[in-house]
Amino acid sequence: MGRSGSTLIERLLGELPGFCSVGETVHLWRRGVVENELCGCGLPFADCGFWEDVGREAFGGWQRLDVRSVLDLKDRVDRTRFLPVLLNGSDEGPLAERSVRYTELYHRLYTAIALVGGSSVIVDASKHASLAACLRWRYGARMRLLHVVRDPRAVAHSWSKRVPRPDASPDSSEPEMARYSAGRSAVQWMAQNACFDALARRGIPTLRVRYEDFTAAPNEEFARIAEFAGYRGECPDLEDGVSLSRGHALSGNPMRFAAGPVGVRSDQGWREALPPWRRRLVTAMTVPGRRRYGY
Repeated sequence: MGRSGSTLIERLLGELPGFCSVGETVHLWRRGVVENELCGCGLPFADCGFWEDVGREAFGGWQRLDVRSVLDLKDRVDRTRFLPVLLNGSDEGPLAERSVRYTELYHRLYTAIALVGGSSVIVDASKHASLAACLRWRYGARMRLLHVVRDPRAVAHSWSKRVPRPDASPDSSEPEMARYSAGRSAVQWMAQNACFDALARRGIPTLRVRYEDFTAAPNEEFARIAEFAGYRGECPDLEDGVSLSRGHALSGNPMRFAAGPVGVRSDQGWREALPPWRRRLVTAMTVPGRRRYGY
């Protein structure tokens, strides 16, 4: 579920040798190719040399990609409504055929990223369970799912904030980060986490990390995350802070533009800022999930 503190983990993984963090590629087609939003390096997508090289390797150049057809295909496969079939259906039928064509785009994209970035591990911060379900059919156990969970009341508070998107272009269809009501946030929190649990039960290697555990013991938790992702080297010491390099992450939390020293700290502002009635509503609506994840 978005607003769970995953951006910092994504950025830290991207600092490891052989790893390339690319943000939320699920939004690349519209926000990058069509609307030319800012890359994490600060340049518009079309002016970023990294993404220019990726587009050339993957598709012969972004201009040769029929992005409208890609967005139409995305709408017909990468949606929460299709998850029951994606999770439980066979590898035959119209949805399966669309999933094959959809994931072929991602396979070409990831292959190009690995080549251009000189990386063996691609860190994709997309948070669509439906995309993960599609990729499961193509990659199987080669895919790793990092399931980041945060207290639903903290998540609801974050989704209620009005936050401009610094990466949005003047013509962007989304000038601000999305906002949810407390009730919708609670429903989404339950549904999205349940979907990722379902993916884990279907064989995708999954590691669940609680935001609160990561911020309380960042060195121990990050070492566990890095090992799960296949890293065997020495991890940075997060207790003293770490310096982030300028990256090429697309879409997501504005923190992806951060460069230089950064520390790991817990944000508990929701405890005072979340109105009592909203807190009670989210608490009541998320009882099963909170029990499952220890909240």
